[in-house]
Amino acid sequence: MTKILAYRFSAFGDVAMAVPVIREFLEQNTEVEIIFVSRNNFKDLFFDLPRCRFHGINVDEYNGYWGLKKLCKELHHRYQPDWVADLHDVIRSKMLNRFFKRKGLKVFKINKGKEEKKQLTDVWNLEKKQLKLTVERYADVFRAMGFSVELSHQYRSLKSEKSGIGFAPFAQHQGKMLPLEKSFDLAKKLAEKYTVYFFGGGKLEVDILNQWEKEIPNTQSLAGKLSLKEELSHIAGLQLMISMDSANMHLASLVGTRCVSVWGATHPYAGFLGYGQSLEHVVQIKDLTCRPCSVFGDKKCYRGDWACLNEIQVERIVHTVEKCLISIGEKE
Repeated sequence: MTKILAYRFSAFGDVAMAVPVIREFLEQNTEVEIIFVSRNNFKDLFFDLPRCRFHGINVDEYNGYWGLKKLCKELHHRYQPDWVADLHDVIRSKMLNRFFKRKGLKVFKINKGKEEKKQLTDVWNLEKKQLKLTVERYADVFRAMGFSVELSHQYRSLKSEKSGIGFAPFAQHQGKMLPLEKSFDLAKKLAEKYTVYFFGGGKLEVDILNQWEKEIPNTQSLAGKLSLKEELSHIAGLQLMISMDSANMHLASLVGTRCVSVWGATHPYAGFLGYGQSLEHVVQIKDLTCRPCSVFGDKKCYRGDWACLNEIQVERIVHTVEKCLISIGEKE
């Protein structure tokens, strides 16, 4: 049995995207075992994976040169891996790579396509095109080792009985998030026909969504009330999830729930659309040549008016939701 030590420490959505890749890789390569190293709180993302052991760590305990050297020593002693897969390629993982190389191990790292993404986010570039999907970049790491892996790009539904709509209106950065007044109006409109469940995290998000629950009939806030395992289970039972370009889109993919995603400063062209999700169910302003101005949505608006988000109409999102639900019904 070949042992591959793989690591990706953040962000939440990026780690979630690695899961379907690992699942399909292991199904196609039955002689391989993967030890995946990441933050402790990401453990429940790696449910029901064959021959995949999750090694959770507190990243703060392994800071700096000596901390990472200690982590390398612990991982090498415990698992005796044959290969190392760096799915992150940041300073922390680069240092780990050096330590493992010193132990005689071959290390393969992800090509994040930084130059391509830099060109994609150049506001003067008017010929923007789809870049390689992040999940394919993950798979390329294992292909470079000599393994074969063909991704299906199809998610797998975990529950057959589904009801209600999930709505996750928040994102880490402003450039990814629909203005809250629009999100409130969207929730109010949808709740006229469907039960709407709110998802979020952090005290401010919890407080806002609890208030929305009080003001909008037929809604329920689950923010701050569920463990990650419970949240995944609940999302698996939804008819549909509505999300920004955020981790919730990727959680929906993990449990086989269709997602309508809203994109502002970022763009699916960068390769971060949820696994198995459809471009037909992406809501975005297509005729803004300044999009995408950022891969992560963390830059100030070039125009100063956030037109990429402010010009999105609630009615358009509702229409996309209805269209998506019809397509789901037809497949059933």
